[in-house]
Amino acid sequence: MASNDTPSADGEAVKKDQNDSYDKRCIFCKIVNGEMNTELLYSDEDTSCFRDIKPGAPHHYLVVPTKHVGNCKSLHKEHIPLVEKLVETGKEVLRKNNYSDLSDIRFGFHLPPFQSVTHLHLHVLAPASQMGFMSRFIYRPDSYWFITVSILSR
Repeated sequence: MASNDTPSADGEAVKKDQNDSYDKRCIFCKIVNGEMNTELLYSDEDTSCFRDIKPGAPHHYLVVPTKHVGNCKSLHKEHIPLVEKLVETGKEVLRKNNYSDLSDIRFGFHLPPFQSVTHLHLHVLAPASQMGFMSRFIYRPDSYWFITVSILSR
């Protein structure tokens, strides 16, 4: 096994470059790299966006870093520009999908262990006023499981 490979639980080598920018076990890395049959609504060198498979609102998108980043607990000060780019990408995708009421949206991250994929992903939900009971609970603002990102000041 090469020094830049990481063994997985099943003993299979997981290819990673020096910056851990791709994890072949990560479904979001596969989506971003075109290995899955998932429509990318937006993609550039920093961020990518696609629809959530279990939408909690009429517009429910996931904005992810194009390079693998663990989760929101692994963020540091140097990640602030990345998080800002995730938010800007989310707003842009909403605009491209003819949604402009930024007062009726919810942006946020689930904290571990309340996430199903360990690749940083920003939930973009709109209109928040049309979220069902369970979605309002799952994406509850500033709960101990969902950190809300305020976009109105940006």
